[in-house]
Amino acid sequence: MKTINDPVVRQEIIRRINALPPDARPEWGHMTLYQMLKHCRLWEEMALGHKIYKRKLVSFLFGKLILKQVLKDEKPMMRGASTVAAMKITEPDGDIAAEKATWIALLESYAHATVQSVNHPFFGKMTREQMGQLAYKHIDHHLRQFRG
Repeated sequence: MKTINDPVVRQEIIRRINALPPDARPEWGHMTLYQMLKHCRLWEEMALGHKIYKRKLVSFLFGKLILKQVLKDEKPMMRGASTVAAMKITEPDGDIAAEKATWIALLESYAHATVQSVNHPFFGKMTREQMGQLAYKHIDHHLRQFRG
């Protein structure tokens, strides 16, 4: 399975991010390009252990079960999945170039990340391997959303 921890995969993702035009529109959903970039940047900060979000009760009940389903194969993530409230971006516009640059810098930091586990706000404690696979799927999902 593809993982953001793989340098070749990471460079391909960065190429896809850089190829997004500033006027890109989503194929589904309601996010603007800026909102998607900022959302992904916040997600990466969580995945790298820089930010911690509290878990809700439902995540303790279903998180591990759903994680198993998400990571069982190469199938892309489903459309319309909900996200943590703190990662929902309400301002429609902002500095697209700055968000891209910050997100890419975070992605490049996977090359020397030392965190062995992270607490995901829905899936709970995840290994570096699991988070790398989920990060790839999450990024790929949003790049596909914007034809990237």
